[in-house]
Amino acid sequence: MKINPINCTNQYNKNDVSFNGGIPRKIVCFGPPASGKGTQTSHLSKELGLPHVDMGSLLRSAIASGTEEGLLAKSFIEKGQLVPTKLIAKIIENMLASSKCKDGYILDGFPRNIEQAHLLDRINQRIDAGKKAIFQAINFEVSPKLLLERIINRRSCPQCGEIYNTKFKAPKIENECDICHIPLRQRADDTAEIAQARFKTYDEQTAPLINYYKEQGTLSSIDANGSIEEVWTNLMKAIKR
Repeated sequence: MKINPINCTNQYNKNDVSFNGGIPRKIVCFGPPASGKGTQTSHLSKELGLPHVDMGSLLRSAIASGTEEGLLAKSFIEKGQLVPTKLIAKIIENMLASSKCKDGYILDGFPRNIEQAHLLDRINQRIDAGKKAIFQAINFEVSPKLLLERIINRRSCPQCGEIYNTKFKAPKIENECDICHIPLRQRADDTAEIAQARFKTYDEQTAPLINYYKEQGTLSSIDANGSIEEVWTNLMKAIKR
């Protein structure tokens, strides 16, 4: 059964005093692979009524829409090259400066390193233009052992995209989607070897954001080791601080 963490708390009212009187709220979420931030930020978007800006989806949308930045990004991808950080930042800025994000946003997948954090700071400064806005960075903390178990036991439905875990959230029938009733699949990169390489990349490039935002006084770290409901509760406590 699909679990919806929104059912674990009362609806969060943007007009409530705790939401700072309608001042734009800008939230950046980051954490290691399989930390659960994708699931949580998606639900947080619905809870707060703020757009969930996922870097991967945003990049794919720009390419599909045929924007100038999207076509340029596509040219790098087709050559097997990484999309330059400044180009990614431009695509991000176009979205964050749009009317969709006038009340704020929940950003997932950017920044991934200190250079991108500096770029985001400058983007926010241009968008805010001296007006007050509230920024918060949320770090999802999970033990390495649990992260590995989540990854190597992860399965997904190729049709509806529902995610399962053979250890923590198994389907009713082994290796069959509860919704579509078709065989589940394992991503090619959901192996212990590749997972360890991804963790190493995260530790070297993204983990330094913890101290970066801590020094700015904008960091909230949450325990993301528990169930979906437990992590959701921890996330909401951090949001309401």
